[in-house]
Amino acid sequence: MTWRDAALTAGLLLIAAPGLAQDAGDGFLFKPPSGTFTIRGGLDRANAGSDIFAFVTDQLTVARSDFRAGTIAFDVAVRLKPRAQLAFSLGVAQSTTPSEFRRWEDNNNQPIQQTTTFMRAPLTASLKMYLAGPGRAIGHFAWIPSRYAPYVGAGGGVMWYRFRQAGDFIDFSTTKVFSDVFDSTGWTPTAQGFVGTDVSLTPRFALTGEIRYQFAKAGLGRDYAGFSRIDLSGFAATGGVSIRY
Repeated sequence: MTWRDAALTAGLLLIAAPGLAQDAGDGFLFKPPSGTFTIRGGLDRANAGSDIFAFVTDQLTVARSDFRAGTIAFDVAVRLKPRAQLAFSLGVAQSTTPSEFRRWEDNNNQPIQQTTTFMRAPLTASLKMYLAGPGRAIGHFAWIPSRYAPYVGAGGGVMWYRFRQAGDFIDFSTTKVFSDVFDSTGWTPTAQGFVGTDVSLTPRFALTGEIRYQFAKAGLGRDYAGFSRIDLSGFAATGGVSIRY
């Protein structure tokens, strides 16, 4: 998924939102919602803990903090019980970092430059549990959302990743400079845990804040032969809008 695809999905959900809100009463819904759509955005802090990151940060003018990235995520949750939901999530985070070799220059005393791209896209299913009721029924025909609804969750799925470097490099055995592209992509299992809170604005709409930890490692492609598995884990802090349906 690209940022353009993510933005298009967000736009479609926002366009659909007014229609979803039409059956809201004066501070209540006529039945408990079947689930929620959520659009979140924020900062993804990659651990960058494996030896490929140690090599890159040692040889190039790249810091571990450069692998932090903006992230956008989409959640669709289905109500199982009054306080339990099954949530399906798709997120995308990508950093792009220009750099040069720290201790080497080319034959013209110019920097040897390249760009490193690191992208992760988890696709997961999770059990989401509210710590208190997200709302309460009044009789048979009204449901009033709680002002604050904290929750926790855990789950797993798969993650697609890309680690790509393009530009000029140095052959340490000959000290010759050459242009190339090194690329590794693939799918790997992932697990996650998260905590968050919904703050109701209207019966249909709520603000959502969340902190999520994603755990994943993957084998690198043959362009990076000799390195151990790449660390794809990290924390993400996001905020967004939830739409009850």
